[in-house]
Amino acid sequence: MITSGIRTAGLGAGLAVLYTVFISSADAITKLIAGGYAAPQLYALSGLIVLTLAALTDRYPGQRRGLKTRCPKAMALRSLFTVMAAICFFYAFRYLPFAEVFLFIGMIPILAGIFSGLILDEHVRPMAWLALVAGFVGVAFLFPAGIRSIQIGHLFAFAAAVTGTLSMIASRYIGRVENNSLAQVFYPNLALCLTMACALPFVWKPMPLADLGWVAAYAGLLFLARWLVVVALRLLAAYAVTPLMNLQFVWMVVIGAVGFGEYPGAATYLGVTIVISSGLVLLWDQFGRSTGTEDEEAAPALPFMALRRTRA
Repeated sequence: MITSGIRTAGLGAGLAVLYTVFISSADAITKLIAGGYAAPQLYALSGLIVLTLAALTDRYPGQRRGLKTRCPKAMALRSLFTVMAAICFFYAFRYLPFAEVFLFIGMIPILAGIFSGLILDEHVRPMAWLALVAGFVGVAFLFPAGIRSIQIGHLFAFAAAVTGTLSMIASRYIGRVENNSLAQVFYPNLALCLTMACALPFVWKPMPLADLGWVAAYAGLLFLARWLVVVALRLLAAYAVTPLMNLQFVWMVVIGAVGFGEYPGAATYLGVTIVISSGLVLLWDQFGRSTGTEDEEAAPALPFMALRRTRA
């Protein structure tokens, strides 16, 4: 039973790491596009592509489960938080360099630890709290000049971290009730596409073929990333998955240097080392928790959110 739990945790960790590769590449495209277009133009088009990919994937015989959900209220909240996070991250990338945005991304494990305890009853062990704090300290090294003043970009980045974490927590809850991961990709992107389409006529700018290609690439990467993270959050506790997402820093160091000419200093590499180490500690803590008990597999009660399981 313990071996099975370790294998499950290892699979979840591997999917989370692969997620960081795809999402970092998508973030790079966001930064590239954000300078020339408004958020609705990117998200309406990419959302439509992701919806199409999700619907087509569901038709594959080995994957076909339909797009129904047993948690409509939780799915609605996840969709709302996803839309809010997407908009906030878009403008955070527009106004801030990568390192400063990722300082706030590094706050997600701390927020996940807090929200998991309040919402999912996944209380974090003392060792895990120490690792979370260490991870936050490591991310602080990635902010080259320190926090000298609060700007609009910092507010967008913080809001993105909060709403992004809440979206992940909602995904974790849904994953405990049902295993239809494609539904968790479809509905948030449906909400994103419809919301952005309402504003699209007011901000539309003609796009050359090359930029349309970037949007299509962004949509493909986002589809794969969100599908993977839904599965990872079903296999691992949210506070164990989110520190692994800090591996985005590693990929962004490479992407930033190659694509944007950003070369971080020694403090950045020290911060990455601390972040990765804290993630490994949290993963090891998850190994100890993954014993396959019925209590961990049952859907939790939500003390202050009306997200009750719907009968099939």
